Amino acid sequence: MEYSALIVAAGNGSRMKLGFNKVYAKLSSGEMILEKTVNVFMQDPDCRQVIVVTDAKEYRHRMTKRFSGRVVLCAGGKTRQESVHNGLQAVIGDIVMIHDGARPYLSQKNLDDLKKTMENEHACLLTVPCKDTIKKVEDGYVKETYERSSLAAAQTPQVFNTELILQCMEKALADGFVGTDDASLVERYSDVRIKAVEGSYENIKITTPEDLK
Repeated sequence: MEYSALIVAAGNGSRMKLGFNKVYAKLSSGEMILEKTVNVFMQDPDCRQVIVVTDAKEYRHRMTKRFSGRVVLCAGGKTRQESVHNGLQAVIGDIVMIHDGARPYLSQKNLDDLKKTMENEHACLLTVPCKDTIKKVEDGYVKETYERSSLAAAQTPQVFNTELILQCMEKALADGFVGTDDASLVERYSDVRIKAVEGSYENIKITTPEDLK
């Protein structure tokens, strides 16, 4: 199954306190976060193109590895959702995988599972069971405890029929609605069911300096 990969890497990563976009930080292995993230898709022959939503000048200045052929650079927006919308304009594939630039540990197995799922679905995403009990808190007090067995933490990639996510994105922008993730737009603006695919706890998003393992 051929697809386009859209990697969102336009944030500034303020919690990392690096003074530059965290996707250009190096892991303990010496690999740059964004290079490792992009490489996962570049090594997959089913990936037709890799769209990196980031500042083009910083990308060319900081990237040490030069990817040729399938990589397209696209400017980010004021929010993550705007950045995804910008990147979607460059997608050529009928299927798009939207992935966090700061999530470099995506496994080939997870990638293959997503591709197989999309043979019969219009949308899917990686999830892992919640390890912690989740509480709803209002005004500093616990309001409700959710049943943990039915809860899952969403990861990326989140995969969609390209026309589906474009239509939902356009509706969200027209409404001024900002979703918590890309899948939430499909939940809100379509009747398409989103298939949950088993992810991995290793597929973490680099958020704090402690994550640079």
